[in-house]
Amino acid sequence: MSATSKSPVTKGPSGPLDRFFHISERGSTLGTEIRGGLATFFAMAYIIVLNPLILGNAADVNGDQLGIPQLVAVTALVAAISSILMGFVSRYPFALAAGMGLNAVVAYTIAPMMTWADVFLLLILEGIILTILVLTGFRTAVFAAIPGGLKIAIGVGVGLFLTMIGMVNAGFVGGGGGTIVSLGDNGLTTLPLLIFVIGLLVTIGLYVRKVRGAMLLGIIVSTVLAIAAQTLAGERVLAWQLAGAEKLGPIPALPTSVGDIVALPDFSLIGLFAEGGLSGRWADVGIATVVMLLFTLMLADFFDTMGTMVGVAHQAGLTDENGNLPKTREVLAVDSFGTIFGGLTSSSIATVYAESAAGVAEGARTGIAPIVTGLMMVVATFFAPLVTIVPFEAATPVLVIVGFMMMVPVGKIDFMDPAVGLASFFAIVIMPFTYSIANGIGMAFIVFTFVRLVEGKGRQVHPLMWIISVVFLIHFAEHPIYMLIG
Repeated sequence: MSATSKSPVTKGPSGPLDRFFHISERGSTLGTEIRGGLATFFAMAYIIVLNPLILGNAADVNGDQLGIPQLVAVTALVAAISSILMGFVSRYPFALAAGMGLNAVVAYTIAPMMTWADVFLLLILEGIILTILVLTGFRTAVFAAIPGGLKIAIGVGVGLFLTMIGMVNAGFVGGGGGTIVSLGDNGLTTLPLLIFVIGLLVTIGLYVRKVRGAMLLGIIVSTVLAIAAQTLAGERVLAWQLAGAEKLGPIPALPTSVGDIVALPDFSLIGLFAEGGLSGRWADVGIATVVMLLFTLMLADFFDTMGTMVGVAHQAGLTDENGNLPKTREVLAVDSFGTIFGGLTSSSIATVYAESAAGVAEGARTGIAPIVTGLMMVVATFFAPLVTIVPFEAATPVLVIVGFMMMVPVGKIDFMDPAVGLASFFAIVIMPFTYSIANGIGMAFIVFTFVRLVEGKGRQVHPLMWIISVVFLIHFAEHPIYMLIG
């Protein structure tokens, strides 16, 4: 069965749960959904570690920093609430958590310009605006205006983006000397890279043999191997440091005390946005700068979500013949609420996660999967030390396989059509090369509309495509604009 085709329907609805989530209708089972939800959780659990490291090591304009233990708690909490809400409202297998890339913008671009309280108030405002755009139908209209070929290309680009994330997080690829990118920091000579390669081969073997739970089993096997290798290494832990383990995540090890397994969550960061009252905020930054920052956040959030939704939905076979997803409005509404939740809890912007594709690869097709993922995130607020036992090199092979699966539909793109072909090419290459889904979509839109204009077919382009292309042009010219406004 192809990665994009629907699973065969084997029987009709058998109960209220089945009817509500369309389990049988989409060719799934309760066991498959639970397994898919677990696979998604383990594929995206790294965010519980990474988001606190990114935000916690950044300082605001006053030099203040957020506590990492508190960030772990709120990161897991927002992922839990958002994912469970997505499961019930949209009934699709999309999980949410703090967005990679978006959290870097928050930490390194916005925080140095204002206090943390002002940062998170800005996120809440962005979420409110996005919610209004959803309720007015604007976000859904933009989604429908994208040509079918570009929707496929966006999904392929997201797949390659996931592959790049997996390889980089595992340390399999990194910055090169004579080349831009090289295999590992020291070649394939360190324990984490060896675990990654073995885990990748094991996962490939399980996938090819169509073993049920292949992705989840691959993660478990890789984690056991990582712990065993580290235990056997003993004093020779230097191999892990040489691999950059200190920058990639925790060194895997068996827990030795209760504190290594469970800890009470600290939610003291919730409500930080209200610190100092709500009047007279952003006065030192200036309204023009605030507007530009909002514009940057909204653009990245808007199209990161759209690209992820298209890619994962297409892989799951949930889109129609035009590449559209029924009930798009519900998905986008929950995603917008996720941004508001992120601001309220001081955990950055929560958005639909491309790692949801790991659950889809396990057969997940309904909202039960993100509910399971969300419940695991609830557990993770108490078991954050235990969650971090799964190292990146054990979880990331799944992302590489998912990237392959999401690339399968590339043959359906009409590359003989210059507008569709060139736009698709830029969407596919820009996402992984710039580490940004939004950048890839922006370039694709601009190229598509430009080529159609050159062909004398500008009237065939949907008006919203023209509008969004202009918006992206402004976005890509942000730095000169910032310089002009001082």
